[in-house]
Amino acid sequence: MNQREFNIADAEGMETLGAAMARQVGASLVIFLMGELGAGKTTLVRGFLRGCGYSGRVRSPTYTLIEPYDSALDGPVRTIYHLDLYRLGHSEELEWIGIRDLLDEASLVLVEWPERGAGVLPAADIEVRIAYAEPGRQVTLIARSPAGERLVAQLDTPGC
Repeated sequence: MNQREFNIADAEGMETLGAAMARQVGASLVIFLMGELGAGKTTLVRGFLRGCGYSGRVRSPTYTLIEPYDSALDGPVRTIYHLDLYRLGHSEELEWIGIRDLLDEASLVLVEWPERGAGVLPAADIEVRIAYAEPGRQVTLIARSPAGERLVAQLDTPGC
């Protein structure tokens, strides 16, 4: 299991880390984002999407549960799905929103509050754990698959 830790000072640093992760995506992945409310999960996703060439507005899908984005990069990942399961009543609701349809070789799935989808979500390729650490955040990336191992090992993070 490959694991890396980063001390992130501010929102800009969180976006930089997200963009650095996006630069290493070579295949479809499932990425779990864990941390308290306000820890920076959506900020990291915003950086990730910017790193994939998306320039539009990025909002937390707290009420919609899912937001799809098209990747502007050449490569196998064409669609990025951002899920926020904070308001999910039961993990089986994921079946109703078509979770299986989102999981293919041309998509990447970023999931906030993945523990609320336990038993229905596939295993993560990478877990991103974000914790408060004054003055910023402590971010731990944990690889959980060979694809996750490659991303974490190759991660180049200038400015983090």
